Amino acid sequence: MRDAVDDHVELWSRELPGFDPVREAIMGRLSLLGRHLTQLRRATLDASGLKQWQYKVLLMLRRAGEPFEQSPSELADRLGLTRGALSARLRPLELAGLITRTTADGDRRRVRVRLTPAGLAAWERHTDAESAAESSLLALLDPAEREELAGLLRKLVLRTGLP
Repeated sequence: MRDAVDDHVELWSRELPGFDPVREAIMGRLSLLGRHLTQLRRATLDASGLKQWQYKVLLMLRRAGEPFEQSPSELADRLGLTRGALSARLRPLELAGLITRTTADGDRRRVRVRLTPAGLAAWERHTDAESAAESSLLALLDPAEREELAGLLRKLVLRTGLP
């Protein structure tokens, strides 16, 4: 079987002396898969009715574990947002019934942001759909191949210094 990267590599192998066809094939396919996954995630978000920023807020609350709540300061730090930017994002989520903001012990200065059952359900629907699409892509590989691919990609990620 051939793909578009094979054609690309074949062309440049004839044209460029010293061209590394294996490196180019790897980088070309990683690039194509990256674009495919970005499009897949965008389509999944569109289908779930969530915007990327909404999903990220719900994700951070879900990652906090039961009872799925954090202070606005914690949430802003985890999302890399200013407090003002976070506040602007929380209001539509609150109006949609996906989160609540409550005060702790009657102290209006101690606010907690909590995922509602509707917010948790929206997060789960999106995550389930995204997982199904990703699993469909990986279904072509047997479990040993998936483990090998995961290990090889880990080596590349560690080499970059990315987290």
